[in-house]
Amino acid sequence: MNDNYISINNISKYYGKFRALKNIDLNITKGKIIGLLGKNGAGKSTLMRCMLGFLNYSGEIEIMGRSVKNHREKLHDHIAFIPDVNCLDDRLTVQQTIDYVSALNDSWNQKKAERLLQNSKLPLKRKVARLSKGMKTKLYLLITLSLEVDILLLDEPTLGLDIVFRKEFFNTILGEFFNEEKTILISTHQVEEVEHILQEIIFIDDGEIILQKDVEELKDEYAIFTLPSERRSELEIHQPNVINSTLGNVSALLKRDIEIPEAKLSRPVLSDIFIEKVGGKNEEI
Repeated sequence: MNDNYISINNISKYYGKFRALKNIDLNITKGKIIGLLGKNGAGKSTLMRCMLGFLNYSGEIEIMGRSVKNHREKLHDHIAFIPDVNCLDDRLTVQQTIDYVSALNDSWNQKKAERLLQNSKLPLKRKVARLSKGMKTKLYLLITLSLEVDILLLDEPTLGLDIVFRKEFFNTILGEFFNEEKTILISTHQVEEVEHILQEIIFIDDGEIILQKDVEELKDEYAIFTLPSERRSELEIHQPNVINSTLGNVSALLKRDIEIPEAKLSRPVLSDIFIEKVGGKNEEI
């Protein structure tokens, strides 16, 4: 088997007449943390749910060499999913939830679950309905990390949670799950909090993949050029999608090898590149 844990070929998905995904091709390799970045409604969640076999689609998806359409149940032994809203049963207690999930999954690691539970401060006798959103997410994370799987899909998992918990969430994932034989795909529209852990980035816009690249290589390819406002035309000649105006200066993201005399160059972050790729023409923000 090659290093492609997930191979996606010519995937399209319709909701009635609306085309949510448009002939998508992707290869996702093992041993990487990959970001899937797109605006709300770009198709991130739909793509993940197709990977999991939750939705019907045209085209072909293979996970670890097996077709999702033909081997969906078997593949769930190798892949775990943390969505933006959890599907825990509010009627069960924390302990009953853990017991239920462990009984259903052959890949359950009881020793790991006990260790994670000991450090979680989760109230075992409390019903899920009475947990805060942060505690529900922590329970869902504990359950997921107690499964011995190869691929972890995260769909806006920390949406609506405070910054302390978000940091704890991703640190736990790195410490308890990731290694060179596993793959994490994180769907988000706010890349800032995970940018430092990503090795590869995928941009999706309006149901189409517009970029897939190594993060450091991508940042090396571009620079933010800053000039005094009166020299704006020297940026415009290169036709950037977005030009920013601040404190008497103008700046734009351009290819690093462009030469503009006396321009100040700075290294972009992923959100700079994303806005340039999907932003409106020459809009000032």
